Amino acid sequence: MVIDFHTHCFPDTLAPKALPSLARCSGNAKPVFDGTSKGLAAAAKDGGADKAVVLNIATNPHQQKKVNDFAISLLDDETLIPFGSVHFESPDALDELQRLHDAGIKGIKLHPDYQEFFVDDERLFPIYEKIGELGMITVFHAGVDIGLPDPVYCPPKRLKAALPHFGGAPVIAAHMGGFLLWREVIDVLADTDIYVDSSFSCGALPPLWAKEIIDTFGAQRVLFGSDMPWSSTENEKDYIKSLGLDDERETLILGGNAKRLLGI
Repeated sequence: MVIDFHTHCFPDTLAPKALPSLARCSGNAKPVFDGTSKGLAAAAKDGGADKAVVLNIATNPHQQKKVNDFAISLLDDETLIPFGSVHFESPDALDELQRLHDAGIKGIKLHPDYQEFFVDDERLFPIYEKIGELGMITVFHAGVDIGLPDPVYCPPKRLKAALPHFGGAPVIAAHMGGFLLWREVIDVLADTDIYVDSSFSCGALPPLWAKEIIDTFGAQRVLFGSDMPWSSTENEKDYIKSLGLDDERETLILGGNAKRLLGI
C-alpha cells in the first residue's frame, strides 16, 4: 500500500479562492489539481497512492472549528485520511483536540509560520501535552516556508527542544525534517525519535542528501509525502524510487511506516 502522508485540500466553496492566493504567496506555484477533496482523491489515485493524509491548518483561532468540521466531514472518505488543527490563541484549543480525537481524527497539523509561533514557545506546551495524552500524531511544517521565509519558526534546534512535551506521541517534521535546513536536520534531529516526511523533495533536495537523511534516521522513520497540490504524488513517488533504495526500505517509506502509525 502506498500512502501519501502530506496533502492539502479545501471545502468546495473555498478552493477556487484559496488556491490562487496560496500560489501567489509561493512564487506563482502551479497547483496540480483543483484543490477540492474529490480532486485530491482522484489525483492521489492517479499518482499511484492508495490513500492520502489531508493536513488541514487553522490559520487563526476563529477559523479553528470550521477547519475541523471540514476534517471530520472527510472521515468516511475511502481514500482520504483527514488530520485536524488547532490554534494556540484559541481558548478552546484543548477541548477541540478532545473533540477531534473523539470523532476519530488521528492527527494534528501545526504550521508555525502560518500560525505565527516558534515551535518551542511555552504557550504551545499545554497543546503538545494534550496531544501526547490523547496519543495523536503531530505533523509540523519544518524549516523554511517559501511564501514566508523569515523568520524560520520551526528550525531543527527549536523543534528538538519541544519534543519532550509530546510524551512520546509521534511527531513528524515535514519536508525531510526542515526545508532548506537539511544539514542541520542531520546534525540536530538524528538522535531523537522524530519522523520526517519527504514532501516537496523532488527538484529541491539533492538525492544524495535524501539518501544521507534516510541512512542517518533509518527508513523506519521516513514517510512518503507529496505536498499536493504543490507537487504531485506521482513526481514525489518517482523521486523516492529514483534513490536506489532496496525493496524493504522503499516499502517502509512509501506506505509501511504510515500504516503502522495510522493503525490501518
